Amino acid sequence: MMDFRVKRNVRAPIKDFSRRRKFLLIFMMGCMGLLVGRAVYLQVFNKEFLQNQGNDRQIAEVVMPAYRGTIKDRNGAPLAISTPVDTISVNAKQLKEDDKSQIKQWLKAFKKARNAAKLSEDDKIQVLSDYQKDKKHKIQQMEAVLGLPPGKISGLLKEKKLKQFVYVARQIDPGVADQVKALKLNGVNFEREFKRFYPASEISAHLIGFTDLEDNGQEGLEAAYEETLKGVPGRKRVIRDGTHQVIADVENIQEPVNGKDLELSIDQRLQYLAYRELGLAVDSHKAKSGTLVMLDAKNGEILAVANQPTFNPNTRRGLKESLYRNRAFTEVFEPGSTVKPFVVAASLDGGYVRLNDLFYTQGVFPVGHHVVRDVHNYGTLDLTHVIKKSSNIAVSQMALKMPPKYFWNVYRQLGFGVSAGAGFPGEAKGSLLDLRRWHDFERATLSFGYSLNASALQLARAYTALADDGVLHSVSLLKRDEDIDAVRVFSAKTVRRVRAMMETVVMKDGTAYEARVDGYSVAGKTGTVKKSGGRSGYVAKKYFSVFAGIAPAKNPRLVMVVMIDEPSDGQYYGGLVSAPVFSKVMAGALRILEISPDQEESMPILLTQQGPR
Repeated sequence: MMDFRVKRNVRAPIKDFSRRRKFLLIFMMGCMGLLVGRAVYLQVFNKEFLQNQGNDRQIAEVVMPAYRGTIKDRNGAPLAISTPVDTISVNAKQLKEDDKSQIKQWLKAFKKARNAAKLSEDDKIQVLSDYQKDKKHKIQQMEAVLGLPPGKISGLLKEKKLKQFVYVARQIDPGVADQVKALKLNGVNFEREFKRFYPASEISAHLIGFTDLEDNGQEGLEAAYEETLKGVPGRKRVIRDGTHQVIADVENIQEPVNGKDLELSIDQRLQYLAYRELGLAVDSHKAKSGTLVMLDAKNGEILAVANQPTFNPNTRRGLKESLYRNRAFTEVFEPGSTVKPFVVAASLDGGYVRLNDLFYTQGVFPVGHHVVRDVHNYGTLDLTHVIKKSSNIAVSQMALKMPPKYFWNVYRQLGFGVSAGAGFPGEAKGSLLDLRRWHDFERATLSFGYSLNASALQLARAYTALADDGVLHSVSLLKRDEDIDAVRVFSAKTVRRVRAMMETVVMKDGTAYEARVDGYSVAGKTGTVKKSGGRSGYVAKKYFSVFAGIAPAKNPRLVMVVMIDEPSDGQYYGGLVSAPVFSKVMAGALRILEISPDQEESMPILLTQQGPR
């Protein structure tokens, strides 16, 4: 009989895992040993190799420069453009270290030349010496190509603390940069930038201005329209090699936004005429400086602005502020007799003078404790001859007939004492004597252009009221079709009469016969102004010679002001110094713009004692 009883408390045999634990422990310790060994090998024995490999494969973020907008004249001729250039910098630490890849190439070439299986230690020393001599020679070549003083780059390698970034040449021609690249020097880095180039050079320099090495506007319209022209730089990730050169693009982070172009009202053909004739006049009269402004009589566009002496914005070494200052906008002078037509127009328009009035001058006119004088005793003058002979006494008598507030308002409306608003940096406001200080003598001197001052641009702008039948125009350096800010200052009827009087100024017995333009009628006014300063308030024998004119006088299209500062070669009258410049530039401008001649056998309308004929 079988026994079916269960045996209690009998344990199963326990398996032995000790061998597995030992194996696992040994395996883990072995892996750790391998990792430690590998780390020691990489960080101690192979450190230099890894550093070189890391330097050879650097990912960096670089700036992509934006193209600066082009400045053009009204016909599309470029006045300022950006061209690609290279900037070279040096990492002195890298440059001083031996380039092992190049040394290997030298050793390989040396071995091949010797047809040897292995090089001796002396051979290796010789190769290293030759390599270092060649490197020194290449550095000297680089200095010569870049026009640097000998030892300039070598000196960087002798400093105690080697600099890792030093500019050695900024904005150089890509062709020159290629010569340096061909030297294959480790630690010499290249960056692509844009450089501003000015095709018109000296001709438009004062107006356009210039940028700095970072391509930021510093002077002139480059500074005034910086936000419009500069654009927004982009960014991208790149891979650089051991010489810091970009070898591959990784990704674009932000695309550059190029600057906007600027279309000026300037006509470069007229600008050249103004530049040439003004320069000749300044030289021939041995003057300190000269300024010319030309405006469109119908809409106030600035067609030409020239200053002498000038400068070359493409090479600005040794440039002084006195050379690049745009005098037409920023400097003021007393306009002298050029304001007399305004006094006549204001007197006629206000009814304080009639066309057939006569003025008794007699050479001297007492005003309070002061005396107003004419150059000659002109005797009795009608309105036409007041302008033609430029009588201080006659216009003083007119000024004293007008209420001070009325007279002041006319000058103010014409823009005296207020910026012309062209948007040019540093534009002058000029000055107009405060109305509360207008005593009789001040009113008299204001009538012939003293006790106030204005820039050449302000004076030219005021003359648009005489050119466009009493309508004063705002001025613009940007091309436009019409002037929405034009305001009427005088009646059309009055201005036409005054303009006819001004035509007599350029007749043979007028003060500015040299301002005539063959085939065209011209209306203008001279000004010969003493320069302020000195004990008596004015400097002896120092003058501003001024001429302001309009052409064609019958249907005005152009307004021009010419001012020569301190002519010192004998002549100093505005009719002899500035008027000839006006004539030459205006003659060329009228033909360039294809404005039809209006003068055949007709003569200016003369206003006599009996009124217009």
